[in-house]
Amino acid sequence: MEALRATYGSDSESDDESSPPRSSGYADSRQISNPKGSEGLPPPPPLDLLQPPNFLDVSSTTKGSRIRSFPHVEGNYALHVYVPVSIPSTTRKQLAYFVKIIESHVPGLYAADVDYALSELCKDDQKLEQILLGREFHISLGRTVPIQVHQIDSIVAMLRENFKSQRRYWIEFNKWEVFVNDDRTRTFLSLEVLRGGLPEITKQIHIIDDIYRLHGLPEFYKNPRPHISLVWALGDISNRLKQAVEEFDRSRGNSNSLQKDIFMCKFTGIECRIGKKTYNICKFLD
Repeated sequence: MEALRATYGSDSESDDESSPPRSSGYADSRQISNPKGSEGLPPPPPLDLLQPPNFLDVSSTTKGSRIRSFPHVEGNYALHVYVPVSIPSTTRKQLAYFVKIIESHVPGLYAADVDYALSELCKDDQKLEQILLGREFHISLGRTVPIQVHQIDSIVAMLRENFKSQRRYWIEFNKWEVFVNDDRTRTFLSLEVLRGGLPEITKQIHIIDDIYRLHGLPEFYKNPRPHISLVWALGDISNRLKQAVEEFDRSRGNSNSLQKDIFMCKFTGIECRIGKKTYNICKFLD
């Protein structure tokens, strides 16, 4: 099988881009001082008391390094438009089991976005479920591209105008699939949307294509395949990952392509991230 292009292919959505400049406001430079000095103050509390009950220490966990898909240019900001997705807690143990099996066959995997080594997360089920699966995922609706500061207000305004009447729908994630980004620097293990939600997401992509085109930005792929990515690896290892998924299905007597659904969730809205700032385009509250 040919390596699939990743609609999740940008490496820049979590890069250290500067936030867009603010039109007004001043930094708060006030400092709190103690006119009586520090004598007589009680000692600080133990660090353990400052940590929440479910605190997970990942300070020693290995992180992967990624390569920019486009060079950083002063005054440019990375644009990413997406549907946020949360995996239901009732599904996480099942997904964690699958990921552990894949990791045992394919080394060098990392949790998408947070970039922690899967080999280390798999040693602790709580860390695996919370760090890998308990975070927010994204269905990309457009390419992650650099834009200039003067384009920001226009893009955000047009997105909000076009999606102000958006209705809710259900999204079904039906199949494990492997994607490779455009420059073949990273491979992704993803969950793809094949049925429920596909018509609605495809329509959203076409609307965003129109907005991108008006701003001189590259459109999305001609045949979009909406998905969320859970795991990544450096380089093109698509064949190895596909083989591991197929072996897992055979061992359980399943056909990955015939699964009804792996999990479902409600569409909650569309967000637009520019640099380090996130804009709500449309939002639904449960």
